Amino acid sequence: MLGETGIDGFDTWARELVATGYLHNHARMWFASIWIFTLRLPWELGADFFLRHLIDGDPASNTLSWRWVGGLHTPGKTYLATAENIALNTRGRFRPEGLAAEAPPLPMQPVPDPRPAPLGDALDLTAPSLLLVTEDDLSPEYLLDQGLRSRAVAVLTDVAGRSPLAVADHVHRFTNAAVTDALGRIGAPDAPRFGRGDLAALLDLADREGATRIVTPYAPTGPVASTLTELSRHATPRGITVTRILRDHDRMAWPYATHGFFRFREAVMG
Repeated sequence: MLGETGIDGFDTWARELVATGYLHNHARMWFASIWIFTLRLPWELGADFFLRHLIDGDPASNTLSWRWVGGLHTPGKTYLATAENIALNTRGRFRPEGLAAEAPPLPMQPVPDPRPAPLGDALDLTAPSLLLVTEDDLSPEYLLDQGLRSRAVAVLTDVAGRSPLAVADHVHRFTNAAVTDALGRIGAPDAPRFGRGDLAALLDLADREGATRIVTPYAPTGPVASTLTELSRHATPRGITVTRILRDHDRMAWPYATHGFFRFREAVMG
């Protein structure tokens, strides 16, 4: 995406995202709406473009946000970007012409029935463990607060797994810096780092440290979650269990995540 459509604002946001790895939430919504309804491009390609460049890219939030704009998340509900709203919220900086006047919902498959909220695995403090930090949760202190005393610490990342295309260098740099910060906070600055192609080496480390359990924060969905599932398949024949621990507040709040943000906020905050 070179930002050469000629659409006022849209091209600026495309270039800003590529250059900085960030866009304001309003700009993200306007961009997605123009992409889908004015340019009539596949929403999947737009979602991929965001995920490859956003330093705060989250597989679930990004995918569902694009689906919501296109009417695929809440049936019949879409988001239409208008020149008036853009001009108002950018204080007249942008007023694009020729935007779609309507936002008909995209064709969709039936929304699947809600699944039970995940419970996560139980934390066994007696088993010799390796703490596995992932890019999906860089605040593993809650596991230490529960009494986990690991024999070793390791890191699992899968930034490249966010897309079949190349993920921006600034996303790799941001993730690496965030991992470094997390390791510093838990006193393991030199913990080895592994990717999807290094699972055998990660299990070798667990073996050397005498760990029979790899303990990691619960990853709901996305490349890290898929990699953890793959790790578990390889670990079981070696007598190693991958234990994914769900935070208590996530466990309590998850059952209320069935509709939009405002209903969720009312349920969990009163």
